[in-house]
Amino acid sequence: MSKATGEFWPLLTARQTEPNMKLETRMMETNRLASVDVIRGLAIAAMILVNTPGSWSHVFPPLRHASWHGWTPTDLIFPFFIFVVGVSSALSLTARQAAAWTRQRLFGKILTRTGILFGLGLFLNFIPDFHPGSVRLPGVLQRIAVCYFFAALAYLGAGKKSRLTFVLILMAGYWLALKLIPVPGYGAGILGPEGNLPGHVDSRLLGGHLYKPGFDPEGLLSTLPAVATALLGTLAGDVLGANRTLVRKAAVFLGYGTVLAAAGLLLHPLMPINKQLWTSTFVLFAGGAALFVLGNLLIVVELFRLRLWAYPFLVLGTNAIAVFFLSSLTTKILLWINISSEGGRQTLYSWIYRNLFASWAGAELGSLAFALVAVLFWILAMTPLYRRRIFIKV
Repeated sequence: MSKATGEFWPLLTARQTEPNMKLETRMMETNRLASVDVIRGLAIAAMILVNTPGSWSHVFPPLRHASWHGWTPTDLIFPFFIFVVGVSSALSLTARQAAAWTRQRLFGKILTRTGILFGLGLFLNFIPDFHPGSVRLPGVLQRIAVCYFFAALAYLGAGKKSRLTFVLILMAGYWLALKLIPVPGYGAGILGPEGNLPGHVDSRLLGGHLYKPGFDPEGLLSTLPAVATALLGTLAGDVLGANRTLVRKAAVFLGYGTVLAAAGLLLHPLMPINKQLWTSTFVLFAGGAALFVLGNLLIVVELFRLRLWAYPFLVLGTNAIAVFFLSSLTTKILLWINISSEGGRQTLYSWIYRNLFASWAGAELGSLAFALVAVLFWILAMTPLYRRRIFIKV
């Protein structure tokens, strides 16, 4: 088995001291499919690409989110990662149960990881200015933490049918809440940028700690359907762990993925697909798309073993949270550092974009080139760790 693209690698379960971010070197005993790391790496690469444009005023058009209702490929990136959180939770908890971990130890692991993820997200929100009175409380890592927590607990305590029931309850309940619960001054069923129920709940409970006044795309109420996305991932993890051939597993993913995505599109006129509200149709559509992509990766990466193209995504996918955290922190630091130039003072981030990219590629293509170089930088930075089988586990 090639070290560069090995299908599995054993987990070295050294005694753990659980620091905030622990370093583990793993040699493989669990069935860790390369295709799961590839889809995770694809999601992280896309996150960096979208979150690190040279200029937010000149984002390359294909990398833009939908303005509100509807979707673009960019809108599928975060739900793909949440979905893989569920897949990975199922596979890792199964491996630990097989290693005779007690339920108490498993719960402790879940609680610790949730706290670390949430804490890292808050840390990023405090950078570069520490203002407890106005700091944003929700965030990407915070939502990942909550989704992981409930998906992992559900996997430990509930079977497949029960988890599927949870998914249906969350989607139906959220749908009914958006349609039937009135917002003061607006009424019920308002799904616009203003007057929607999630924004109202966030404003009442989190006040001035939101992404923008009155709304947060990673807010409290919209996290409930995001948990449903993670639970769909645990169901996919059940399929991956089942005693079936790769062809049958891929067929299940392709079939159910097509059905779910089609259901989301068909129901779009009744409940718009909306990433910022994380509507129930968005759960169906994005979950179906994630299943479809994972099914194709099983065929390409596992069955036909075409893996050379996937190497950069394996590099990112095996250190996904570390890459996301470090790339986000680096961006914040570059935006915080101000330098003097001929046109006055500007951030180091802006200086790099204008002088090294926009100066020869133009505004939009320079913005894209900046983002592509950021992705390449993190692939190169993580490659030595991947080659040495060093994975930063959160």
